[in-house]
Amino acid sequence: MNKLLLPLAVSSVLISGFAQADSLSSGIKAAMKSEIRSEKETMRDRNRKPVRTLEFFGIKDDMKVLELIPGRGWYTKLLAPALAEKGQYYVSIGTSRVSKNVLNQAGFEKAKVLSPKTNMSYNKELGGYQLNDINFDVSTLDAVLTFRNYHNLTEESRKRLNKAAYDALAPGGIYGVIDHTRRHMQKDNDENGRRFDPVLAIKEIEQAGFDFVDYSNLHYRADDELRYEVGRKTVTGNTDRFTFLFKKPAK
Repeated sequence: MNKLLLPLAVSSVLISGFAQADSLSSGIKAAMKSEIRSEKETMRDRNRKPVRTLEFFGIKDDMKVLELIPGRGWYTKLLAPALAEKGQYYVSIGTSRVSKNVLNQAGFEKAKVLSPKTNMSYNKELGGYQLNDINFDVSTLDAVLTFRNYHNLTEESRKRLNKAAYDALAPGGIYGVIDHTRRHMQKDNDENGRRFDPVLAIKEIEQAGFDFVDYSNLHYRADDELRYEVGRKTVTGNTDRFTFLFKKPAK
């Protein structure tokens, strides 16, 4: 290539990349203004920072994205519309509430529920939810995301979930994990059940075959002493959360 044209070519690639990222961000911002969202949900925007979080994970509007354990659908209401035109939004495990209250509404017709034929039941003795064998029956996803759910699962279930996520992704695919931070190597107590050791999370997810790529301080909270239950009035909405980006190695 002509040396004079090289800077222009590089600029073109960069501009194209920014345009792709901006297209998802625009879609997320539009979804944030949707009337389907409750006041309680919109009040969490400032804390959860969905646009910057998804930019960190590298989510583009033409990706095939699977969200795990969506709860009441806070991220479903943002991701499904933003991916509807060029990409594909999937959701799986613990989907009964979003299926009943979100996916049946106008604008969510393209979203798909993956049924991995797994039961999710709470084990009181182990203090977490158990999942039996998981198989999403896909292998070409661009990204798998889970938000503040990792702590809910037993050790064996976390291993199964990480392996299933790995198998569902195409080579180079993204695995994004956010959860409430627990002190490293701290044993279970009455206050930390919904927190998770970030070092242990990295170890477990790497054991499934993922490469740990990066972390973000978007949800770092210096004034969270990591002492109290995340639902306490003095802590809720201001918990320190780790934000980790993993990738399936490219073959």
